[in-house]
Amino acid sequence: MAPNPMKQSANSTTTTIANKEILVRETMRISANLASPPQPPPPSPIVGIICCEEMDGRRWKYLAESDGFGGFKKNSFLPVSLNSNHPRDPLHEVLSFVTSYVVPEGFPDSVTPSYVPYMTWRALKHFFGGAMGVFTTQTLLSSVGVCRNRAAPGAVAINWILKDGAGRVGKMLFARQGKKFDYDLKQLRFTGDLLMELGAGVELATAAVPHLFLPLACAANVLKNVAAVTSTSTRTPIYKAFAKGENIGDVTAKGECVGNIADLLGTGLSILIAKRNPSLVTTFSLLSCGYILSSYREVKSVVLHTLNCGRFSVAVEHFLMTGQVPTLQEGNMNENIFSFPWKDRPVVLGSRIKEAFQDPSAYVAIEPLFDRERYIVTFNPSKHKVYAVLKDQAKSDDILKAAFHAHVLFFSLMKSLNENKASSLKQREDLSNMTHTVADIEARIAGTCKTVADSYGCFKNKAKEQGWTMSESHLNPGRARFYPVDNR
Repeated sequence: MAPNPMKQSANSTTTTIANKEILVRETMRISANLASPPQPPPPSPIVGIICCEEMDGRRWKYLAESDGFGGFKKNSFLPVSLNSNHPRDPLHEVLSFVTSYVVPEGFPDSVTPSYVPYMTWRALKHFFGGAMGVFTTQTLLSSVGVCRNRAAPGAVAINWILKDGAGRVGKMLFARQGKKFDYDLKQLRFTGDLLMELGAGVELATAAVPHLFLPLACAANVLKNVAAVTSTSTRTPIYKAFAKGENIGDVTAKGECVGNIADLLGTGLSILIAKRNPSLVTTFSLLSCGYILSSYREVKSVVLHTLNCGRFSVAVEHFLMTGQVPTLQEGNMNENIFSFPWKDRPVVLGSRIKEAFQDPSAYVAIEPLFDRERYIVTFNPSKHKVYAVLKDQAKSDDILKAAFHAHVLFFSLMKSLNENKASSLKQREDLSNMTHTVADIEARIAGTCKTVADSYGCFKNKAKEQGWTMSESHLNPGRARFYPVDNR
C-alpha cells in the first residue's frame, strides 16, 4: 500500500514547529542569563588558630571554622596535634604511665632536691624488708606447727592471737614518746628500723627453739609494732619537708606507692630464692645488712629546716669555729643519727634547780651574772653536764638564747680539754674528766656571757639567711621554771 503524501507532510510540519519552540525557549533563557549579573560563588570556610596548648611534653593547636559573618560555627573547635610528625615512643608512654604512680605531679619542681635520694634508699629498704618477710613468716609457721602438724589448729590459733595481742600492747606503750616524734624524728626513725631488724631476728630464732615459740614470737611482735609506730609517726614530718606547697597528700601517696612496689618486688625475689633452700642465717645476714644500710642512708638524706638539739649543736659549733652558720644540707648531714632520744645529753635545757647546781654556793655565785636574762646557765661538775635553767618570764627567744648560751659554755669547756677543735661532736661529748672549782666555773661562765651578748644576734640572722627555722619547741625544753623568793 502506497504512503499517503498528505499525512507525511503534516508530521514533518509538526516536528519543525516543536524544534523551533525549543530553540526559542533556550535562546530566551540564555539571553536572560546574559542580562542578569553573575552570582558569587558560595564562600569557602575560613579556619583560624585560636590558641595552643601543651601538656606532658606534647603540644596542640586549636582551630575554629568561620561562619563568614565575623563569628565561628558552632561545634567547630578542633584540636590538632603538633607532634603528629613525631609520634611518641611506646617506651616513653610506658614510663609516663609508671611515673604517674610513683612521682608527685609537677616533679621535680613540686618537691625539694632531697626527695630523689630519700625515695631511692626508701625503696631499697622496703625491697630488703619484703624479702626478709618471706623467710620470717616461713619460720614462724614452721615453728608454730602448721607445717609439721605438731600442734592442734586451736592451739595454733591461740598462740597466733596472743602474739598479735602482745604486739598491740607494745605499740600503745611506745606512743608515750610524744613530741620526740617531731623533733628527734631521724633518730627515732632509725631506731625503729633497728628494732624491726631485731624483731625479725627473734622470729628466726623460733626455728631453733620451737618450744619457746610463744614468748619469742610475742617479743618479736612487740619490737615490730614499736617500729611500725615509729615509722607511722615520723612519716608525715618527713614528707612535709619534701613538699613545695600544698601537695603533702600527693607526696605521701606516691611515697607509699614506691614502698609497696619495692616490697612486692622483694617478696617475689625472696620466694624464688626460698625455693632453692638457701642457708637461712647467711641469707638473713645479707638482707639485714642491706636493710640497715638503706635505712641509715634514707634517714641521712632527709633535709629538715628545723633546728632540734642535734642540729642546733652542729650549727653553734660551726658558728663558733667559722663565724658562719652551716647550710641546711651541711647541718643535716653532720647531725648524729646515733644520738638516741633516751641517751643522756651533755646540754640540758629547762632543768630543775636541784639538777643544775651542786650546792647552794654555786647558785649564789652564778645567779647575779644573769640578772638581765631570763635564764641561768651553769655547769654541774658532779653530773658533768651543762644546764640551762629557765625563769618564769622566759619567752620563745629567751629559751633559744639560753640554748645558745648553754652550747657556747659546753664548747668552751671542751676547748679547755685541749682536744682537736675539728673533731666531731660525738667524739667530744664527754665532760667527765673535767675538774673545776666554783670560782673556775664562775669565771668561765662570765666569759661566755660576753660572747653570747656579742654573737647571739648575728647567729640568729645567719641562721635565718640559711633557711633554718628556729623554734624553742624543737629543742624540747623542760617544763620547770624558777622565780625569786620575793615574787612568790
